[in-house]
Amino acid sequence: MPTYEYFCEDCGDFSALRPMSARNEPCACPHCGTESYRIMLSAPTLATMDGATRSAHATNERAANAPMTSAEYAARHKHGPGCGCCSGKPSKSTVRAADGSKAFPTKRPWMISH
Repeated sequence: MPTYEYFCEDCGDFSALRPMSARNEPCACPHCGTESYRIMLSAPTLATMDGATRSAHATNERAANAPMTSAEYAARHKHGPGCGCCSGKPSKSTVRAADGSKAFPTKRPWMISH
């Protein structure tokens, strides 16, 4: 049931849970009982779902291509980008020969380090 805001001339504004069919009808002030008209200080809120259900709906509504938050990224990628154990792909940047020597085929072989 939505929560609407009403304004009493004597007591000020107040909120009331009302059915949507009665949204435009005046509401009795809880303090003095006078009929008060509806105002819009904020958008009507719905109090029909508990927090866990509302969170689940929000998760289902989020697009699959939405960017991850830093907390979601950290939970999914523990070792950072290019990690061989998390991505399932072996690292191609270092190749070891049978004698134990290393080669770096993906690096720039024409560059000489200083």
